[in-house]
Amino acid sequence: MAHPYPSIQLAPSVNTKTVTTITTTTTTYQPIPLPSLPPPSSPKDPKQYPLLYAPLPKALREFPLNFPGGARATFRADGRDAATPDDEEEEQNSGRGWRMLKRDETDRQNVVAFEEAVEQFGRKRTHSRGVHHASDVVGMEGVESTSMPSPPRKKARATSLDQLRITHQPPPAAPPSPLPSPGGSPPATTEWASITPMEDSSAEAPPFQPDLSLTTLMTLPSLVSHYSSLPIPLQSHLLLTLIRHSPLPVLRTLHSVLSPSLARDFLTLLPPELTSIVLSYLPFSALARASRVSKSWRAIIDSDSLLWCEMLRATRIWFGSDSEDAFARAITARRFRLGVPIPGALPLPHPYKLLFKSRHLTRTRWISNQNPKRISFPAHGRAVVTCLLLSHGRIISASDDHSIHVYSPKTGQLIRTLQGHTGGVWALAATRNTLVSGSTDRTVRIWNLETGRCTHVFGGHSSTVRCLAIIKPEWLRIPYEDGRVMTEKWPKRPLIVTGSRDHTLRVWDLPRPGDQEYHCFGAEEVEGDPIDDQVDQNPYHLLHLTGHEHAVRALAARGRTLVSGSYDYTVRIWDVITGEITWVLVGHTQKVYSVVLDHPRNQACSGSMDGTVRIWDLSNGTCKHVLNGHSSLVGLLGLSPNHLVSAAADSTLRVWDPSTGELQHTLAAHTGAITCFQHDEFKILSGSDGTLKMWDVRDGTVVRDVLTGITGVWQVVFEGRWCVAASNRSEMTHLDVWDFGKEDEDDDSEWFGEADGSLYDEDFDGEFERKRLMIEEDEQDEEDYVAMDLEASPAPIFHKDDQEFIAGSSQQPIDQESWADVASSEGGPDPSIPGHSHTSSPEPDDDHIEPDSSPIPVSRPHLPFRMGPLDEETPTKPRRNRGGPPGGGAGSGSASTSTGIRRM
Repeated sequence: MAHPYPSIQLAPSVNTKTVTTITTTTTTYQPIPLPSLPPPSSPKDPKQYPLLYAPLPKALREFPLNFPGGARATFRADGRDAATPDDEEEEQNSGRGWRMLKRDETDRQNVVAFEEAVEQFGRKRTHSRGVHHASDVVGMEGVESTSMPSPPRKKARATSLDQLRITHQPPPAAPPSPLPSPGGSPPATTEWASITPMEDSSAEAPPFQPDLSLTTLMTLPSLVSHYSSLPIPLQSHLLLTLIRHSPLPVLRTLHSVLSPSLARDFLTLLPPELTSIVLSYLPFSALARASRVSKSWRAIIDSDSLLWCEMLRATRIWFGSDSEDAFARAITARRFRLGVPIPGALPLPHPYKLLFKSRHLTRTRWISNQNPKRISFPAHGRAVVTCLLLSHGRIISASDDHSIHVYSPKTGQLIRTLQGHTGGVWALAATRNTLVSGSTDRTVRIWNLETGRCTHVFGGHSSTVRCLAIIKPEWLRIPYEDGRVMTEKWPKRPLIVTGSRDHTLRVWDLPRPGDQEYHCFGAEEVEGDPIDDQVDQNPYHLLHLTGHEHAVRALAARGRTLVSGSYDYTVRIWDVITGEITWVLVGHTQKVYSVVLDHPRNQACSGSMDGTVRIWDLSNGTCKHVLNGHSSLVGLLGLSPNHLVSAAADSTLRVWDPSTGELQHTLAAHTGAITCFQHDEFKILSGSDGTLKMWDVRDGTVVRDVLTGITGVWQVVFEGRWCVAASNRSEMTHLDVWDFGKEDEDDDSEWFGEADGSLYDEDFDGEFERKRLMIEEDEQDEEDYVAMDLEASPAPIFHKDDQEFIAGSSQQPIDQESWADVASSEGGPDPSIPGHSHTSSPEPDDDHIEPDSSPIPVSRPHLPFRMGPLDEETPTKPRRNRGGPPGGGAGSGSASTSTGIRRM
């Protein structure tokens, strides 16, 4: 049986009796329970007793004891019976002339208590003495015996264990010495040791003879009580005296117990502000190792927003323009939507930590992984891929063969084909499980990506739907003329904006899952023309925007602001809620092919066939900068927080500063017109003349040729670890997919892609934004707002969801008519531009523009946790990189001073 107190397990005693044969009797004893040790008398502060619950070293939990007379025993501090089952294999204990029996070798019926063994020994001893005395008398036959009867001996008395046990008593005022005078083992004249050699050969040996070690164990509770009653200086003196008389093995054992128990975790004891400063001096590799020291260290490191702000700045991956806050809002909105975590789970890492790891992986893996995993598969037969998206772990490709395909990036497997359009598909936009497409059949279709079903068909445009965008609801700060700044949600629900060759734009409500389906006149193989559809009867149609005098080629939208570029040489700014024209931006001398909206700087950029890029101020409708340098059509524009990239038919790409218009780099390694590109703050991928190149956006150098030996590159798109390109080789269209992550090291759940323009799908309905901004408005009324903002409040605890979120971007090619214009302006066609003689679309294109919208959040948010640095620069508060234009300077050109502007 098991005892809750320390105990002594006696080794079995062996008695050998010699008659005519040798008989060996083995007796197994039950554990002798020892008195329990008292804890400190009601400690008021358990921290004052750091060793109170410290575990004993293994060498002190169980060790052997030797008693006088050769008896052996095992001391067990946990009171475990030797016969108690244990999962661990028992070690074989043995010595010269003895062996510890295994548990299964012990006969459980022959186990006797120690008190019973002592009584049996006393009875056998008395009986043995009487037998020997009678033998002496019989052996003296013929001899007259005159001897006097021997004096009566004392009756053998069993020694009870109670005589050895000392009951724990409260210490008196002057406690006596709890131990007897040191004299070693009891003298040989004791009752047990008085057996003559003759008697010893026939009588059972005593179980053991008590000595100083057993007496000490019995009196240990009393000793501890006396020690606890001493004043602290005397306790210290006593312990130091004992330690001085301790050999080296004892000192080593004490050190193994004291060192971990007296260690102090300085990170958990320091204030959070000092912890941030200390950790900010560590490199990322050291932080990663420190987070694995303990759960408390991981919680501190992961949740420190100021620390990760500093890490982003120190490694030059803090981009500004509110891109960090937009990422944090998306992560927190996802957690808000998914709910609370499992109780007892570690706090979730701050979004800035996830952002740092994602950007660190993006910067290092795309450069260091020279042989990324690649799969290639045919797609769309011989048709041109007109649009390509990466959206929530799906590759979505559209073609002029009227179809839309959905693939898995991991396997390349075709998940489903979306059929319904009767013309080439030239515009795509996706959000979550909803896909919107525009086609040369003049319709707009809404698809459910989970089922592949077309749920809505909108008619109304009289020509090709050439560009479109989804506007997601956002809570924005809107300034008014009276000086008030109101927080408002625009639009109230998701919208679709479409631009067409019919010179107009239309605004639609984006149907939600479960909304009533609508199919326009002439849809779904019903005789009729979608142009004849009565849009007034369509419950989802909101506005018809007229004003352009030629085809609408590109658009971008955010909040209430819509920017459209047209072949009529103008750029128009619209209020998407009222449909009013805010500005007509005049200055380009030829067709406008691309536009982007730079919301943080309150400006828009446009590229034209006149070879220029113009940056417009949306507050007053003036042209801030004219960016000269390209010698031909600027058909593609892309915007990231700190870089504006333009691509032209002159085979070059140029990188500009969007704030000042300064030219940063000219990328000239292609030999043909740039047909597609995408960029972020680290790299540019561009396709042309049968190659796909990767550039370093910061120094303008070529990193590598990602794809070669092809006829042409139709589209390219990347996100996180994935890159997808649509190309033509051997007169067939192929999709190539690269995985730049390391399969054994990189986790999809820790490598997020950042959406173009910081437009994420997570807070689709803006509910989290509404609550966040309500908190922010309340906090602005406090006098100590700045001091409060410096405090790093803990991040909300939500259930962790490891699925990636990927925001897609719409990319559209330049049509054949555009290339004809380019050829005529340059004196002839460019033979490097791939032909489209095989296409079946009535309006084939062979170039594409950058995403149709790339807006960025309008204001710095204030989440329930610390979201970003202030302007003061400290080790934990990096200086904010403000995106506002400081004014002055164009790139290789000069600012326009004579652009025509009309206020409508």
